[in-house]
Amino acid sequence: MKRAYSKYSAKDDLIWLILRPWIFIPRVLYILLAFIFLFLRILFQGNSKNKNVQKNLSKYLFDVITDLGPCFIKLGQALSTRPDLIRQDWLTELTNLQDNLPAFDHKVALKIIEEELGEPANELFDEFPDSPIASASLGQVYKAKISNTYLAVKVQRPNLYFLIRRDIVILRFLGTFLSPFLPLNIGVGIGEIIDEFGKALFDEIDYQKEAENALRFANLFKQNPNIFIPKLETKFSSKRIISTSWIDGVKLRDRALLEENNLIPASFIKTCVISGLQQLFEFGYFHADPHPGNMFALKGGNAEFGNLAYVDFGMMDTITNSDRLTLIKAIVHIINEEYYLLAEDFQKLGFLTKEQDLQILVEPLKDVLGGSFGAEVGTFNLKNVTDKFSKLMYSYPFRVPSRFALIIRAVVSQEGLALRLDPEFKILKIAYPYIAKKLLTDNSEEILDILLEVVFDKKGQIQTEKVESLLNILFKDSENINSDLIPVANAGLKLFVSKKGSEVRKNLLLSLIKDEKLEFTDAKKLLALIRDTFSPLNIAKSALQNIISTV
Repeated sequence: MKRAYSKYSAKDDLIWLILRPWIFIPRVLYILLAFIFLFLRILFQGNSKNKNVQKNLSKYLFDVITDLGPCFIKLGQALSTRPDLIRQDWLTELTNLQDNLPAFDHKVALKIIEEELGEPANELFDEFPDSPIASASLGQVYKAKISNTYLAVKVQRPNLYFLIRRDIVILRFLGTFLSPFLPLNIGVGIGEIIDEFGKALFDEIDYQKEAENALRFANLFKQNPNIFIPKLETKFSSKRIISTSWIDGVKLRDRALLEENNLIPASFIKTCVISGLQQLFEFGYFHADPHPGNMFALKGGNAEFGNLAYVDFGMMDTITNSDRLTLIKAIVHIINEEYYLLAEDFQKLGFLTKEQDLQILVEPLKDVLGGSFGAEVGTFNLKNVTDKFSKLMYSYPFRVPSRFALIIRAVVSQEGLALRLDPEFKILKIAYPYIAKKLLTDNSEEILDILLEVVFDKKGQIQTEKVESLLNILFKDSENINSDLIPVANAGLKLFVSKKGSEVRKNLLLSLIKDEKLEFTDAKKLLALIRDTFSPLNIAKSALQNIISTV
């Protein structure tokens, strides 16, 4: 029976390494010297206009990260998805961190296969290549053949558990020690954030855990025709080997590569972002490593939604139902510019302490997020908000809860991927309509409660302007203005006449009474808004558009 890896434990792993000073001290010095030399070289050459200097500098950056090993490669991969943070000439080199790293010895890979699966590769497979087709931070992939079917066989790098255990301890030690001297204000939780990263990496090197993740992820998207998950081949999988069906697709690396293959970049951005939103706001289970090496554009699909394949399910995470609903509320509060309520959301999520006076944060939040919706939705991206928010966090007592570390990593990586395909991409142009449609069509009790907060104020009066804002998000300036009219109309009608709709009907009736008199002004405004939005002409257009899309 093969030895199982231990789970990550910050305390136990620190003790383990401190008791081995011959490993700990030289490694700390090596990492510090590597970063000091890198910093000095960037300081003196970073602003050079000479292309050869920048090319050599980007190669040096790649070599430093690669040499430091898997933990640092994972951090470098996150940078490789951010064209708004990294120079383009450096970015090109860093992209190789995704799946073009130096391979380990092929003979070692064959030995691992035999140890794990019980037979040599040439006896297990009809064809097995002499070299890997891709090599990433934790393993390398071979394109093997069996019974006229090609498989992706991922073999884990040797000695990986030791390398990650050693370097996570050192990262935590250095991060905790240096954080007071850095221009950051993420609270006292930097060690906790590194702990989350460590837990995720320890899970990622357990390929049996990855196999379970792949099956769960595939089940969640089984009704989505645009998302493809490779089939797991359990016969050829183990703790350090995972085999799946081969994906023939184009990596989401750059726009030109997609266009060369007659694929529409915008369609894959939309599928990518919508699937990411589904993972966070519907499933509560998400792919935490959505870099271009883990996502493939496939043939088929249409101009609006491209067919997308996910691979590599080692780094996954969950979000609690409470956090998921609070995030939806936070987005609604941003839409409605309700900054005190937004501060309450941050408090509930753990970004602010329970003792924090929220009123003093209203104006700063307005400065950061004001105008992110409405006319300026097309100019919004996460980088703009991140820059402002970092200043806000430095001046006010915000901190990042450790459980959000991978969520933030996933969202930022996904937006970075989209920006690589389309520099003009604005995430809110997709995210806001998604949230609006979810509020207007989801029939769950939790979402209905949020919708009621939008439609009615605390006194039970209709907030017509907020309903109009919600409908505008979904239908105004949309590329397919009428595509969602029928689903929204159907959902609204079903809700109104259903048992769940009793609260809506009651609130509507109560909203007609003001000062013990009947008042129809707000009701008339609401009816006029509904009439204009769901006019017979618009419904007919929606029906025609739906028919055309299915032909």
